Amino acid sequence: MSPIKGIRGIGNNLGLVWWAKVETSEPESIYWFGPFLTRRSLKTNLPKFIDELSAEGPKSIKHVFIRCRRGEPLTI
Repeated sequence: MSPIKGIRGIGNNLGLVWWAKVETSEPESIYWFGPFLTRRSLKTNLPKFIDELSAEGPKSIKHVFIRCRRGEPLTI
């Protein structure tokens, strides 16, 4: 395991990492994108994920940044 993955895992267990909660409508889904050590890193990487979701044709996509602890499932 790389040192960064280990740090992210520890940070996630402690609820110190950043996640994006991305919600789509038609179809209604919730995706969790992360974890990231910094909010800036999350903001930098999120557009590619949003672009990939947009290609699937949902009616709308909205997101919020959350600093929390997350486990599976990452798609609801």
